[in-house]
Amino acid sequence: MTSRPTGTLAQRKRQLVADELTQAALGLLARGGFDAVTVDEIAAAAGVSKRTFFRYFASKEDVVVQFLTGLGTAMREELTSRPAPEPPSTALRHTVWRSIDACAGQTERTLRVVQLILGTPALLARFLERQAQWREELAAEVAGRLGLDPATELYPRLAAGMALTAFHTVLQRWSESDGTEDPAALTDGCFAVIAPALDAVVGE
Repeated sequence: MTSRPTGTLAQRKRQLVADELTQAALGLLARGGFDAVTVDEIAAAAGVSKRTFFRYFASKEDVVVQFLTGLGTAMREELTSRPAPEPPSTALRHTVWRSIDACAGQTERTLRVVQLILGTPALLARFLERQAQWREELAAEVAGRLGLDPATELYPRLAAGMALTAFHTVLQRWSESDGTEDPAALTDGCFAVIAPALDAVVGE
């Protein structure tokens, strides 16, 4: 996933270099494994110096975090754009599907990146950290849609947490099947289980 070209010319050039480094790193890491690939190899693949790499990223982990950041941004944008009258389960299904499709609907390399993240303890820890951040952001949006106070009501965080558990479960099952399981069917299956709880607040 790459960022949209916005900002000044210098900012766009910087983003272009960051995107090239990210793509080169994810490709190498997916093929060679997190521990085996060096920063020197990533820099060489992107056509930049090692010094340039460290101007953009503090570590190999941070490259993967850049990829994860894109997933979180996509989910926030999707939930914000959903129609206000839509049931919570429908809105949240579309929200997580936006990022699931960004992974599962892309290239073979993206599957390997997801497998790399889920199979590398350091990267999985960063992924879970990101999900905790996304939960708070999605909870705030859910609360706003339903006129609830996220500081006092349990529902917003629970709803966001259930949606993100579905997101993680789908990616895990898809990854473990080596891409053979249908992510759309997995997503539908997860939300069939949690939809009654998500929509119960609407009838209160």
